[in-house]
Amino acid sequence: MGNIESIGLVGGGQMGEALVRGMIESGLVQAENIMVAEPFAERRLYLEATYRIRVTDRSGELGNSCNIVILAVKPQIMDPVLARYRDDLGAGHLVISIAAGVTLAQLEKGLGETMRIIRVMPNTPALVLAGASALSGNRNISKEDMDIGQQIFSAVGTSVEVPENLLDAVTGLSGSGPGYVFTFIEAMIDGGVLAGIPRPIAEQLVLQTVYGSAKLALESGEPAAVLKGRVTSPGGTTITGLQVLEEAGLRGTVMTAIEAAAERSRELGE
Repeated sequence: MGNIESIGLVGGGQMGEALVRGMIESGLVQAENIMVAEPFAERRLYLEATYRIRVTDRSGELGNSCNIVILAVKPQIMDPVLARYRDDLGAGHLVISIAAGVTLAQLEKGLGETMRIIRVMPNTPALVLAGASALSGNRNISKEDMDIGQQIFSAVGTSVEVPENLLDAVTGLSGSGPGYVFTFIEAMIDGGVLAGIPRPIAEQLVLQTVYGSAKLALESGEPAAVLKGRVTSPGGTTITGLQVLEEAGLRGTVMTAIEAAAERSRELGE
């Protein structure tokens, strides 16, 4: 287990708040050992009052107080953030970035080639502590550093380590994945309405069905194909519905969508 003395977050938006909440609720870090640097006074007051953490609007204070710094900012403002924090961060800091598309090379250019940096691709279910995050470290990262990174992001869901060249694929799969799932949920609800079920009831049934199916897959550890087979009786309703999905090319379409999203991620990073 890595050594987590204090953690600072640059940015107190939704994802930053999710990380604060996850770390506190999991017992990974005590609230008094977390500091958030946030430019908006109203947001600072909210985070301080809600989580009893420390807040600041000064880069030097965060750099001096925290040995782990998470850059929880939008990719389009990363360059000025790196310029602002470059002089406040050094060899004693572990820097973690969750900015989509900002490469390790870009982070090293902004902070220095000797810095220990981890790049993370989380997804929005982290907001309810059920996210999926992939982490990739630069050449300066130790096993202990990566352990720390995985502990942090496991506090908001699950985390895996991957080579950086797979992060675009991860973006297309789990980063964009909630969008695919929400679209499928919406379509299922509409299907229920088409079949005569009132929308509120259809929504309740669909959400629980999707949640329960994912929970069953996670907890059973069995392949999706096996679980699908168990609900598919010969000549029954499920196989009839699956035939329609197969004829419409659902699986191929989903695969192509993930591939296209991964390619778009690569384009945005260039």
